[in-house]
Amino acid sequence: MQFEQWLLQHEPVIRLGFFLATFALMAGWEAFAPRRPLVVPKGRRWLSNLGLVALDTLVVRLLFPTAAVGVALFAEARGWGLLNYYRLPAPLAVALAVVVMDLVIYLQHVMVHAVPLLWRIHRVHHADLDYDVTTGARFHPIEIVLSMLIKFATILLLGPPVVAVLIFEVLLNGMAMFNHANVGLPRRLDRPLRCFIVTPDMHRVHHSVEDDEANSNFGFNLSWWDRLFGTYREQPRAGHRGMTIGIHRYRDPAVVDRLPGMLLLPFRGRITGYAINRHQWGDDDARS
Repeated sequence: MQFEQWLLQHEPVIRLGFFLATFALMAGWEAFAPRRPLVVPKGRRWLSNLGLVALDTLVVRLLFPTAAVGVALFAEARGWGLLNYYRLPAPLAVALAVVVMDLVIYLQHVMVHAVPLLWRIHRVHHADLDYDVTTGARFHPIEIVLSMLIKFATILLLGPPVVAVLIFEVLLNGMAMFNHANVGLPRRLDRPLRCFIVTPDMHRVHHSVEDDEANSNFGFNLSWWDRLFGTYREQPRAGHRGMTIGIHRYRDPAVVDRLPGMLLLPFRGRITGYAINRHQWGDDDARS
């Protein structure tokens, strides 16, 4: 319990440290070996994307001061959740908890594409006209709050060890920056890696303007779920350098790459179906 209290106390510093280290590594990699040329000036996009990250962090800390680690400690103290009821060896419990929480994130990601109202919020992430390390943290505050509530419910039902929650949070943030980075791995390395984890080339397909490509490769960390549930797509039709990033209808940088426009994007236009709900791709409603 003493160690877990220490984790709770230092969780923000631990997460921030891993975030900054991973961000610096991927940003440096992008600078020296970019996978694609950028179409929007990086300075402007980064200012807006990182401004949104700062706002999201503030909202989460104000609404959920103890965050996910605190909820895990709360559940453990009361014996709530399957893994608090059925005692497993600690390493097995940690591994199982990380895998189950990763599956929940995959299902959540499918859900925000499948439900038109949720897609309105999630499209802030997809409307980025470029694809780099900052895209991995570009989410509307409403989606961040929804994600936290889903995560809390998962923790209360699952009862994961506190250390598993911290490991998962660090992995999720780090992998989001890794697989959204404007980098590429040699094919001989990318192919075996994506049997286990999501690589940048694998996830980049998901950010295509083409509806059927955008509704594939939903995983953030483990790549198993896309293969298991039939949502895996190996490559974009136009190739990684030829594909267009973003959403067909939203191409104005003043709207999608400015912080006020990003915050207002969920409230633009009417509610329509998205590609995942349709048998035919390519009509105007599916591009909203």
